[in-house]
Amino acid sequence: MVSKLKTLNNHKLKISSKKGTIYLGKRPLVRRRGRGGHQFRSTSTGKVGHKAKYPRFSLSEQHAGEIIDLVHERGREAPLAKVRFEDGSVSFVPAILGTKVGTTWNFGLKSNLEQGNVISIQNIPDGTTVCNVERHFGDGGAIVKSAGTDATIFSHGEEGVTLKLPSGKFITLNPKNRAMIGTLAGGGSTDRPFMLAGNKWRSFRAKGLKYPIVRGVAQAAYVHPHGGGRHQHVGQSSTVSRNAPPGAKVGSIAARKTGRARIKERR
Repeated sequence: MVSKLKTLNNHKLKISSKKGTIYLGKRPLVRRRGRGGHQFRSTSTGKVGHKAKYPRFSLSEQHAGEIIDLVHERGREAPLAKVRFEDGSVSFVPAILGTKVGTTWNFGLKSNLEQGNVISIQNIPDGTTVCNVERHFGDGGAIVKSAGTDATIFSHGEEGVTLKLPSGKFITLNPKNRAMIGTLAGGGSTDRPFMLAGNKWRSFRAKGLKYPIVRGVAQAAYVHPHGGGRHQHVGQSSTVSRNAPPGAKVGSIAARKTGRARIKERR
């Protein structure tokens, strides 16, 4: 009879009995990724080592920075501009279309509405194209940072400044938040096909993503709850509870609605 059931390591379960030791299946991929092993982490090779954010200047300060280099960071489609300020400090900021080495960018409320200048959105008129917008004042830019994207200043109101995001949604932010005038460079970089599976693996590896991901129905029954059987099908409901045990928590987790949406006929 089974005397003890315990975890041996991150991959297998061990059952000790009088006849010997029996090893059961591995944990699902989503469970192993959640543990955070080195094989699932983003690589540091080819990274700049600095966050692509604005320097933490106060609103009363006015600074000018010269672009001394354009850098490509592995895992990032948009190029980075290496900016050197008058005090000798260096920062990496996502570059906009038309950025050249030797160009000067101004940071502050008194900056002109020119490409590359960083100004608080309260001083940017409606209809202006901006990018690298701060979600909270002082965070250095957190939204609209993907290659080839930009947002539009929609309106100014008592609650704040409303922006139209690339997705078409609207967001209202603190008027003090900073934004860069222009459109980020690198647009269309994701349209080119990889052609080789190894190139796609390296691209996903640089971002800490897993590739390739094998379907659960294509795996064996001891590896995945959806595996096994004469045909590749789930064989049960793929919707699981939010409180399901880790070994069974695969599929549609706590789904509110599944299946194809049906449009009701208007009367």
